[in-house]
Amino acid sequence: MTPVLKIILQRLALGLLTLFIVSIVIFTAVNMLPGDFAEAILGQGATPEAVASIRRDLGLDQHPVTRYLDWLAGALRGDLGNSFAQANFASFVGNDSGVRTSVAQQIAPRFANTMFLAGVTAAIAVPFAVTLGVLAALYRNSVFDRVANVTTLTSISSPEFFLAYILILFLAVLNPVLPSLSNIYDGMSFGERLEKTLLPALTLTLVVTAHMMRMTRAAIINLLASPYIEMARLKGIKPMRVIVHHALPNALAPIINVIALNLAYLITGVVVVEVVFVYPGIGQLFVDSVKIRDIPVVQACCLIFAAAYILLNLTADILSILSNPRLRHPK
Repeated sequence: MTPVLKIILQRLALGLLTLFIVSIVIFTAVNMLPGDFAEAILGQGATPEAVASIRRDLGLDQHPVTRYLDWLAGALRGDLGNSFAQANFASFVGNDSGVRTSVAQQIAPRFANTMFLAGVTAAIAVPFAVTLGVLAALYRNSVFDRVANVTTLTSISSPEFFLAYILILFLAVLNPVLPSLSNIYDGMSFGERLEKTLLPALTLTLVVTAHMMRMTRAAIINLLASPYIEMARLKGIKPMRVIVHHALPNALAPIINVIALNLAYLITGVVVVEVVFVYPGIGQLFVDSVKIRDIPVVQACCLIFAAAYILLNLTADILSILSNPRLRHPK
């Protein structure tokens, strides 16, 4: 077994172990939420018998360990269970054998919408941030460098909802260029979907650009003092070519890491932005499910967030290893 393959397998095993531990934390935390689904649906006037009946039908009367093992076994098979809300609706209409929407069916279109939003944001933010970082390193300590740093730090220091409302004010109210609500639905053309997604994508771009820009700048500046960079300069190579062709390829490892972390944030941290723009993504579904105590949906959303974050971190780790010979051959 090659050293690279061994390192990759170790990282994958560590990722699976981390996801297993996170699943325990998710299940425990979700089941510690105040309130009860049966009581929330039936209201304060519910009889203990009615509450006990619904809890029994939904399996909430079982021991927590049994419920966790059943949930974990189902998740490994790709079965995340059925939505409590849909199950309750079927019982209310007097048809306990009615059609129940599975959690996977509920999440699939919402997750696709969130991935579309993350993809649009990444397509804007990654090239923009790397370009800003390269230019800031090239013109270090200049007016451009200072303005770029102050602007990005201001954007990252501002709450997401504040940035969202500022963009709505300037781009949807005072200057109606983009729609303020992202009412995405099936059957929309790509152009219409893109137009509805641009405003939340711009909000997320302002949030994630600073990390990637500053890491790119710091990594390149750190390499500019290297002997081979000095040699390239002495040969009369243009500064931009020195940075792009010599410094940037060797700074890929930290840049890849910070890009992957921010891409993970685009999937796991979109809850606030989706709520502000009423964007029908997994973050909005998560908030709605917490309100009605739909435990299977909440658990599934949390598990997807955790899996996406771990997977993207593993991807960044593996790409860093492949791009750096020193990491491929550790001492």
